[in-house]
Parts: sequence; structure tokens; C-alpha cells
Amino acid sequence: MAKIQIINGPNLNMLGVREPSVYGSRTFDDYLAELRQHYPEVQIDYYQSNHEGDLVDCIQSCGFDADGIVLNAGAYTHTSVALCDALRSVSAPAVEVHISNVHTREDFRHHSYISAACRGVICGFGLDSYRLAIEALLAAQ
Repeated sequence: MAKIQIINGPNLNMLGVREPSVYGSRTFDDYLAELRQHYPEVQIDYYQSNHEGDLVDCIQSCGFDADGIVLNAGAYTHTSVALCDALRSVSAPAVEVHISNVHTREDFRHHSYISAACRGVICGFGLDSYRLAIEALLAAQ
């Protein structure tokens, strides 16, 4: 059984109520249940934190056991060298995801510190970005 770790960063615990025009009106818990139903042969683990160090700890904790990491680092995407270093320190391949198309938003969102440590980047497909990332990781095994 493949094992995929989804990691969400700051403010993603507010999905469903935070800026629904940008992020939609569904909670991540509801979407996660659908992902798990869609991939019964995959163990999908989930972690969310608003704290950068906790995200680093999660990457280090799962990064040698998981078959892949799906990371939406939220705002830390644009600021965190620590998350980039954490991804580079583990063997699990990672895919960076964003719900919105960050390239159509504010200029500061156009740069990612974590992209260089990821196998690929998927953005702009709403919550379906996570499914696309899982598909990419499974196809690469």
C-alpha cells in the first residue's frame, strides 16, 4: 500500500470560511474524506499546522517512510528556507500544491522557496490540486 502524507500550512485550517471566492466553500476535512474514498489502496495521512517549525518536524518525521509528500505550505511557500531545507533532507519526493493560481495573485506570491526542493508544482485547480499531486506521485513510483 502506498503511503502519501499531505501537509497543509498556515490558515488552511480555515478552508470553507476563509475567502471562499479564492479558496472555495468546502472544508479540507470533507475533501480529505473524498480523497480517501477515491484512493482506497493508498494510505493518506494528513497534518496541518500554522507553525513553521511544526511543519519542518512533520516533514522530517514522515519523509523517510512516506512514498510521497503533498505540501501546501500556504504563506510559508514565499518565505521559508527552512521548509525547503527540510524537503531536501528527506528521501520522499514532494509535490508543492496551491488551491489558487498564485501567479495571478499578488506579486509576492509569484516566488516559491520550496519549489526547488519539489518534484513539481500544481496550482490553480482548487482542492483538486491535491488529487493531481497524488496522481503524479503514484505515477512516478
